Amino acid sequence: MIANQVQGPAIHVRGLEKSYKQLRVLRGVDFDVARGSIFALLGSNGAGKTTVVKILSTLLKADAGTASVGGFDVATQGPGVRESISLTGQFAAVDEILSGRENLVLVARLRRLKGPGALADDLLERFALADAASRKVSTYSGGMRRRLDIAMSLVGNPPVIFLDEPTSGLDPQARIEVWQAVRELVGRGATVLLTTQYLEEAEHLADRIAILHEGRIIVNGTLAELKLLHPPVKVEYARKQPTLEDIFLAIVGNDGKDDDAGDDRSVGANE
Repeated sequence: MIANQVQGPAIHVRGLEKSYKQLRVLRGVDFDVARGSIFALLGSNGAGKTTVVKILSTLLKADAGTASVGGFDVATQGPGVRESISLTGQFAAVDEILSGRENLVLVARLRRLKGPGALADDLLERFALADAASRKVSTYSGGMRRRLDIAMSLVGNPPVIFLDEPTSGLDPQARIEVWQAVRELVGRGATVLLTTQYLEEAEHLADRIAILHEGRIIVNGTLAELKLLHPPVKVEYARKQPTLEDIFLAIVGNDGKDDDAGDDRSVGANE
């Protein structure tokens, strides 16, 4: 049913608005995410990235606007949306007492899938965790836990994956490991919406990048398209190409570092 439902973009968002009392968090957000791509939603702390993800994953209702995921309307077809997605939040939701394999088997059984052991073994192999399959998760490094967390969200092969700040708090090596895992997902046909405040992460992973600022998408394009917005700098006869950081700061300005810092804290999020 899910495969037949998806005809247009994997994610379609128009005019999304959300306020908490007098605080306007989203002021008319518009974007599409093509199937089989990585879309990075980039913004400062408190920009509203987690609020967008919560609305798209049916955990929160928008005040206005429309959105669909996998062809299902998030407001009226919640069960269809939830069957189409997985959501990995900012903190790894793994059971440290269990082994990596036991965590995966448990999720497969909760979802009433056939062959939970075989599913677990396949995911452990895909995410380079097979050698640590029988070890308790409490002995895993940060990068290993995060990879296991992403693997757990993939039990059942959902076509659309939300990764909300997936490398928050990880060291550089662990971040690279997670990046490799994300590329693996898209290589197998999944669609990924990635929220991040790390410019380098968006630059390395995303097919398209949207900058969320003051409740609106102010830029949306490929990295090459964004670079056209910020001309190269001449340095001793050489032309220096702008980085995504140059582009972000030129568009948003320094005020974006602390702007709307408290928006998502109203619902317990920590962007």
